[in-house]
Amino acid sequence: MTVREVFRAHAGSQGTDTRAQAARARTRGTRAIGTSARGDAHAEDVGTEAEGAAGRTASAAPAATVAAGRAAQELGIRRAEFELAVHLGLIAVVGAPGGGRPRVHEEEIARLREQPGFPDGLAERVRTVGTAEGAALLGIAPARFTRLARAGCVSPVTFYLNRYRAVVWLYLADELAAFAAREPALLAGRTPLGMRSLLESGADWRPRNWRSQRIDRLLNRTKDPWVRTAVQASALDPVQLAEVVDDPYERAYLVRVRPEPVFGRPGSLAAREAMGELMLADDPDEILWRRVNLTLELDGAREDRPAPCPRGDSATRAAPAVRTGAGTRTVTALAAPAAEPASPPAGARASGCAAAGVPTGKGLLARLGWRGRGAE
Repeated sequence: MTVREVFRAHAGSQGTDTRAQAARARTRGTRAIGTSARGDAHAEDVGTEAEGAAGRTASAAPAATVAAGRAAQELGIRRAEFELAVHLGLIAVVGAPGGGRPRVHEEEIARLREQPGFPDGLAERVRTVGTAEGAALLGIAPARFTRLARAGCVSPVTFYLNRYRAVVWLYLADELAAFAAREPALLAGRTPLGMRSLLESGADWRPRNWRSQRIDRLLNRTKDPWVRTAVQASALDPVQLAEVVDDPYERAYLVRVRPEPVFGRPGSLAAREAMGELMLADDPDEILWRRVNLTLELDGAREDRPAPCPRGDSATRAAPAVRTGAGTRTVTALAAPAAEPASPPAGARASGCAAAGVPTGKGLLARLGWRGRGAE
């Protein structure tokens, strides 16, 4: 082999070694890239799992709530207007843990703020007026407005006590406007004969209509049968209540579960006394009506579950007896007809606004021995 051939052979072996080293380097680089990619993918999976866990934790956490004063401030209304809006069902509240004052979800505040016309729209829906302002709104004299209110044509939504501790009724401005559009004939001309007779007899349907609306709104807030029974029982004095609910443990339970105003009773003693008096039915027709509704709610509550008592047993209690003018009837004989309304309407008619709410016919009240005024 010549020297030239030896050089060529040596150069060829070096090229082969160089190509082999380059291939090995490429292989190592590919493996490194693959390892790095797997590491990045693993890190991404871990990050995704962490984000998912954080999302689950956030969704499991309770929604943020604020106090009533803060909610009223964010909604641009006064505290009294806020409480009235809650009573009317315009603002949803939730009970605070441990039985504190109700609170409002921030989502509920955001929903109300997104409504058209905010904030004036919400404030207008809870705007209340007295007799003078209500009369000016309807374009009539205050005396005529008072007669319409006493006849039950318009219903007060709340009240306050003036300096003389007299009850001053307040009305929703929206409801007055709706009444004016619905019954324009009652705003001018002579008062219908039936309404005149009703007013001359000294009737005043303002407390009764206030009670009726209050009870209806409280019933709309709950589906618990015993709470609904307690709402109906709140319109009867202790004597009337004991005649319908003869079990003392049931009466005690009704007092315990009876819903109170959302933000507590009126602060002053005089206001609490006035509230207590106005809550009780005082007309024989209304008392009988409330007794019937209480009886029907009580039947449903007893079927749902027995009221708790110290004995701790669930023995069947005797059905109470309802005393009426036609004698004593047992509760088990009562059945609500499908067409019987839950409370009498107070629509305005030519014969008098309140007179339209008196039940007639052979319904539940007739079978209980109800007799209209003047019947023998």
